[in-house]
Amino acid sequence: MTTMSMIKGLNEGLRRVLEDEPKSLVMGEDVGRLGGVFRVTDGLQKDFGSDRIIDTPLAESGIIGTAIGLALRGYRPICEIQFDGFVYPAFDQLVSQLAKIPNRSGGRVRLPVVVRIPYGGGIGAIEHHSESPEAYFAHTAGLKVVTCSNPNDAYWMIQQAAAGDDPVIFFEPKRRYHSKGEVDTERAGLDLYRARTLREGRTATLIAYGPTVDVAANAAAAAAEEGLDLEVIDLRSLSPIDWEPLFASVRKTGRAVVIHEAPGNIGVGAEVAARISEECFYSLESPVLRVTGYDVPYPASRLEDEYLPNLDRVLDAVDRSLEY
Repeated sequence: MTTMSMIKGLNEGLRRVLEDEPKSLVMGEDVGRLGGVFRVTDGLQKDFGSDRIIDTPLAESGIIGTAIGLALRGYRPICEIQFDGFVYPAFDQLVSQLAKIPNRSGGRVRLPVVVRIPYGGGIGAIEHHSESPEAYFAHTAGLKVVTCSNPNDAYWMIQQAAAGDDPVIFFEPKRRYHSKGEVDTERAGLDLYRARTLREGRTATLIAYGPTVDVAANAAAAAAEEGLDLEVIDLRSLSPIDWEPLFASVRKTGRAVVIHEAPGNIGVGAEVAARISEECFYSLESPVLRVTGYDVPYPASRLEDEYLPNLDRVLDAVDRSLEY
């Protein structure tokens, strides 16, 4: 076991991919000489060369379009979109081409492209730098969508995403980049598309992913001081979602609260709430509640603490659930 930050976990995971797969390459804005604005790719160009760690023009559509062409020729590109809100110029390439070509070819053509996107708030940045666009891609058939919440998952999930033959949108929570934790560099954890139960409980189920997993864990710890026993589940994969652990948990607790930073309207939490209501109706003691960002554009930094889900908002949702 080695202690490292999430940034270091991603960096070491990418390094292993590049060492093990000669057709793999990393491409994006400032990923080479600078090492990325968050230094996730720091040192990789020095060790693997500028033909494998490629500084691209500031053109997200060009990055994804080029990656698709490389994948068609047998390469395995890993793209970086510098910030969440910068992905939209590449949206057509992602949902109309990357997601569709394998199906359009009847499965004869595979596109093993990983698109890394730092996302979420908590860093005091302006608009287009703190957004959570995951629902767009989870809604798109043909794309896999995953997100890590800790250094060990970061280290292994980036390797698992790069090893597959499907297009993967890989969301990295910016405000967790510097969080540290133990990483087992010898043994992989869960399958890429499996959910993980962080804490078992019987009072209610907290369901989170990416940057809000830590919020859920802290809320469960605080609730325990008041005699409440909350179960915490990290989704990890948003498309596909590993449903059975969620259903099993809610059948046990009878209550569920879903937490994410993205706006609540038609977000991932809405799908989770709907499916739990369909599958666990007779086990539910209260409606499935959501704690999310608000349905407004991402605010200025002085307001983001009010915008983002926090411990108090989660505990308030638990209390409301228990009142039914």
